Amino acid sequence: MEQPSQDPRGALVRPYAVTRGRTEPRREIPIEAVLVASQSAVQEARFAGHDKYRIALMCEPRALSLAEIAAYRALPLGVARVLVADMVTDGLLSLHSAAPKEGFTERMDLLERVLSGLRKL
Repeated sequence: MEQPSQDPRGALVRPYAVTRGRTEPRREIPIEAVLVASQSAVQEARFAGHDKYRIALMCEPRALSLAEIAAYRALPLGVARVLVADMVTDGLLSLHSAAPKEGFTERMDLLERVLSGLRKL
């Protein structure tokens, strides 16, 4: 008998269930945005759901980017973006964007500099 963790449909259904069917975030969160949770936000997140609580716990001792949250929680980036946007809107996370406010071109320049720096490591 096949175990549920080996069920290929599990990976397809779970992200949809986590976001309650939503695919678009309430607000746009850049992938490099830095997110922080306060101790009081962690306490409030207990009632927001398991995934949001785990994200708040991760962001309380240190700041993490949206990309790091998705990677550490093993969530697709789109799912993490929806959850984090909800948490920012609800005041559970503080958003500190590292991206310039000018626009897409400046954000791409920043991402290219980050990628170049990572390649040098």
